[in-house]
Amino acid sequence: MQTIEPIGFIKTPFKEKFGAPRQPGLAPSAKAELELVAPYNDPDTVRGLENCSHVWLIFQFSENLKAGWKPLTRPPRLGGNEKLGVFATRSTHRPNAMGLSVVKLHSIDIHSGVRLNLSGVDLVDGTPVFDIKPYIPYSDALPHAVYSGMEHPDSLQQPILFSEQALEILSNEPELKGLIEEVLKQDPRPAFHSDEKRIYGICLDRFNIQFSINHDAIKVFTIDQS
Repeated sequence: MQTIEPIGFIKTPFKEKFGAPRQPGLAPSAKAELELVAPYNDPDTVRGLENCSHVWLIFQFSENLKAGWKPLTRPPRLGGNEKLGVFATRSTHRPNAMGLSVVKLHSIDIHSGVRLNLSGVDLVDGTPVFDIKPYIPYSDALPHAVYSGMEHPDSLQQPILFSEQALEILSNEPELKGLIEEVLKQDPRPAFHSDEKRIYGICLDRFNIQFSINHDAIKVFTIDQS
């Protein structure tokens, strides 16, 4: 059996699993760069790909390799209470630890190797990518497909309140504000957490963000450079 190897590694603002969107496209402001490695960084490998608005990425859940796989899992989308078979979910704990994401392709840089500039990613920084495939709308988009219980998640509707310290940092980082809002609106907290007074921390790009979520508001307390 042939051994597969990465064709490249992706750079994203998500330095850890916590805080990364649970599906692609939920945080459109999440920009990324996929850098191909030799011998796959030949410009001929991406000839014609510039005609695509989106691409599929086949990648490895590299942070879960030691944990192994489980036949049953508790999808966060179902509140973390109901168990489903691993092949009925997008669980990261899979037999071959492989994932699939569709992301927006903005541009391709072939001046020194090959780099794809992407957005809407849900991959952790440094994730190895095994393959790239063009997203073909007529065959890949199935508007009438259904999966009961797994409909598009509703975003949180509470206002996001930033502290004075956070606003001062954001005044020099205009793109960071949109990314924080998109990530927090998807409620990155574990499904079983219900303590509204708890303060959580996520690492986005080079910043550590402390926040809390309750029924009234999403509060961002501090933004510090890591």
